[in-house]
Amino acid sequence: MKLYQNWILASRPWSFSMTAISVTVGSALAAIDGSFSWLLYFLALISAVLMHAGTNLLNDYYDVTNGVDTVKAATAQYRPHPLVMGLLPAEHVKWVGYGLFAAASVIGIYLTVICGHIVLWIGLIGLVAGITYTAPPIKYKYVAMGEISVFLMWGPLMVEGAYYVQRQILSAKAFWVSLPFGVLVALVLLANNIRDIEHDRSKRITTLAILLGRRLGLYMYLFLMVMAYFGIFLMALSGTITMWVLVIFLSLPLAVKLLRQMVEAIPADADAQTAKLDTAFGLLLVISLVLKGLVG
Repeated sequence: MKLYQNWILASRPWSFSMTAISVTVGSALAAIDGSFSWLLYFLALISAVLMHAGTNLLNDYYDVTNGVDTVKAATAQYRPHPLVMGLLPAEHVKWVGYGLFAAASVIGIYLTVICGHIVLWIGLIGLVAGITYTAPPIKYKYVAMGEISVFLMWGPLMVEGAYYVQRQILSAKAFWVSLPFGVLVALVLLANNIRDIEHDRSKRITTLAILLGRRLGLYMYLFLMVMAYFGIFLMALSGTITMWVLVIFLSLPLAVKLLRQMVEAIPADADAQTAKLDTAFGLLLVISLVLKGLVG
């Protein structure tokens, strides 16, 4: 395998769909409210993807150096893991990760100058959250804070940030719309942690799944998934968002199938399966907003 392919795999590009959806949702809501710039959209998207890629690289680096990710870990069994496989030098992965954060920061500074100081604060929160996810001394992923951070980053922070870049104001509507999608992104990590309870416990890691246990963890997974759909229904019913958003329920059969899988036996790719639902849900959300903009 060529070197550049190893770097692409290490960045986990398949996960960038979640970032693209969050930024697009915030930008689409801004367009509906009357303001949109393709340049600002692409700058916000590129910056967010760079930070996501940097987070992925640093997460893998510190998981490997902390002895969490090994060739026997479930994560390395179902997806390419160039660092575990010895295909990339660990130190190079670390510094490329920090370099991606630096590149994202350059774009963030430009957007701050153009759009306002709120961009700076949102960017700083994302920067700190991404770097300290598994990096010492905080390593908050290892103390059951991962799901909360993921929810906030891919929910309110990214959606509101994209909206602000377009209109230079914050939006209550963007905040409420961000919640269901942020919940589903957090479920990707929860599914991963439910699957890895025994492995993580052996590595002296504390996750939300370990605190809850397998059974309560599955109940939490079910509850949050139901609440994501229920939240969309309530927002459509109350007029907070267009009735077009009900197209999201086309993804419900996928959610039911996934829940049955999780209850019967946690699949090795539980996080990837949850991410597929998350992507379907998010794409339908984007489609509903585009329909609102085109049709009304």
